[in-house]
Amino acid sequence: MKPKWPLALSVLMCFISSACTTLSSREVTVPPPIMPSGEQEDRSVLAGEWEYEEGAVVTLTLDEQGNGTYGWKDGRFETESLTERTWQGRWIQRENDREGGFTVQLSPDYSNGEGRWWYTRIEDDLAPTQKGGTFYVTKKSSVASRISPAAP
Repeated sequence: MKPKWPLALSVLMCFISSACTTLSSREVTVPPPIMPSGEQEDRSVLAGEWEYEEGAVVTLTLDEQGNGTYGWKDGRFETESLTERTWQGRWIQRENDREGGFTVQLSPDYSNGEGRWWYTRIEDDLAPTQKGGTFYVTKKSSVASRISPAAP
């Protein structure tokens, strides 16, 4: 009579292998980021001066593509998308060697919005664990409003 343990061991190994495969596929599955589904909007609505408030107030000066600078730590804002009033991009601060991302939900008239920012790099650390924060932006002037009309 042959021993039954090799058969039992084979069944057990198949079960463990199947369970591990199922478990690891669950661990690896990461849902895709939620992105607005609409078409890109005209970024020129972002052009002008904005007040960025997060405790202190900093002035952002943005061009027709929503890119520009701010005075804190030699900062720069770069717009990646504007879709369904959701403004997304990245920020860079050369002086303190940091950068990250941001998203802002703008009001229907594009005059203000509530945002969230986070780090993507601090010096050589490409996976920083430091938390970001929230902020509020208010548009102070448009590029068009800074150009004085021609005299009659």
